[in-house]
Amino acid sequence: MSSPTRESTRHSIADRLLTSLEDLVRRHRALGLHAAEESALHAELIAAEVAHELAVARSALHRHPPLR
Repeated sequence: MSSPTRESTRHSIADRLLTSLEDLVRRHRALGLHAAEESALHAELIAAEVAHELAVARSALHRHPPLR
C-alpha cells in the first residue's frame, strides 16, 4: 500500500473544504429566516463557520506545502 502523494493530499484538503462549504450552505438554507432580527445572527453564524473551515484548510495546506 503506497502513501498518498503531496499533490493528492493537497487535492483531498481542497475537496474537504469544498464539501464542508457546500454542507454549510445546505444547513443554513434549511434553517431559513423567520424574523428580521435573526438575519444578523444568521449571517454572523455563517461567517464564523466559513472562517473556521478556511482556517482548517489553511492549516492542513501549510502542513503539506507544494513542491517547488
